[in-house]
Amino acid sequence: MSVAQIANKFGPGLLYAAAAIGVSHLVQSTRAGAEFGFQLLWAVIIANLLKYPFYKIGPQYTAITGRSLLTGYKKIGKWTLVLFFIMTLATMFTVQSAVTIVTGGLLNQFLSLSIDVKLTSSIILLLSAGLLAIGRYNILDNIIKVIIVILTITTLITICIAFFADFPKVTAPVEFTFKNSDHVFFFIALVGWMPAPMDVPVWHGLWSMAKNIEQKSRTSLKDAMLDFNIGFITTAVLACCFLTLGSLVMYKSGIELSSSATVFAGQLVSLYTKALGAWSYPLISIAAFTTMLSTTLTCLDAFARILRETLYVFTENESSHGPKWYNIWLAITVIGSIVIFYGYLQNMKSLVDLATTLSFLVAPIYAILNYKVMTSTEMPHDLHPKGLLKMTSYVGLVFLTGFSLYFLYLKFIA
Repeated sequence: MSVAQIANKFGPGLLYAAAAIGVSHLVQSTRAGAEFGFQLLWAVIIANLLKYPFYKIGPQYTAITGRSLLTGYKKIGKWTLVLFFIMTLATMFTVQSAVTIVTGGLLNQFLSLSIDVKLTSSIILLLSAGLLAIGRYNILDNIIKVIIVILTITTLITICIAFFADFPKVTAPVEFTFKNSDHVFFFIALVGWMPAPMDVPVWHGLWSMAKNIEQKSRTSLKDAMLDFNIGFITTAVLACCFLTLGSLVMYKSGIELSSSATVFAGQLVSLYTKALGAWSYPLISIAAFTTMLSTTLTCLDAFARILRETLYVFTENESSHGPKWYNIWLAITVIGSIVIFYGYLQNMKSLVDLATTLSFLVAPIYAILNYKVMTSTEMPHDLHPKGLLKMTSYVGLVFLTGFSLYFLYLKFIA
């Protein structure tokens, strides 16, 4: 089998990885390591494990039925589509603006631009929307495969070097505790997008459908799950890597992460350059920027796809499924995100925490819906969760629901 044939087997799983390896990894995982060392490594690992069953249903459902997970939601009841539509509208602008502001900060840092990061981010959004309106799935697929390989290799090399680097140590490390409400709020923000928002399985299914259309055949269940598992494992490993970098470099050196997107970008790139040397600055800057750009592109594409698909599945009106509606939702996402840039952005860390926390609060709802689809009559009985996977699903539901309620208690009652 040629390299091209092997590469063609992968697509939606790497798009998922590109969407995930963004704010949750470059920002939140790095912050976790910088502020608490390795104390929250368990949280990153547990979040990935407990969310796994709810993520795999996206590509699995599409491979079996040829339809998106939204169709599975509709069979539970039309009200689920209304709920999904409302939850998406409630979170999409904050999510998109959060990932794009980090992208803008990295570009400003790399090119030493003195212009406002809000303007840089707005330009990135407009150009990304134009690119997607022209190329859609095909251009995403080709760009992401290259970016993920570059990021994975550079990150693993940096980790190996950082382990043997000599950094000055902090004399009084911060101890994480659930008794500290600020620590709990950060914990929830960390796992909110770890490894990605809980509506990503819907995104994954729609990308799988787009690939089926592109290759004029349906991907087999075996290939779909191989693609998904490689993407999922890659995101989990890299999340641990970024936390490790934050711990080895920033935590030991006592560096506090900035709330400014541009300054934070500089600190982020320094994680690599301190370990690899000054010669690596251009390479690492490009890798970090392209990584966040891929997240900006995948999120922008996903929001336009899922909103168009939700209306189509709800109304069953073919006119709501054409390219025109994709472009309309693309424009709405861009405009809403730019409004947040100029109207509500106080600092990058606050915006990221808000976006990740909102995602965490709606996560139990997505998890319940996904589990109901997993155990529905549409799914072959031998694919229903059993044994360890079933237990993991139940524990995940309790974990997500429990911490969401605990957050609400601390925020509004305690």
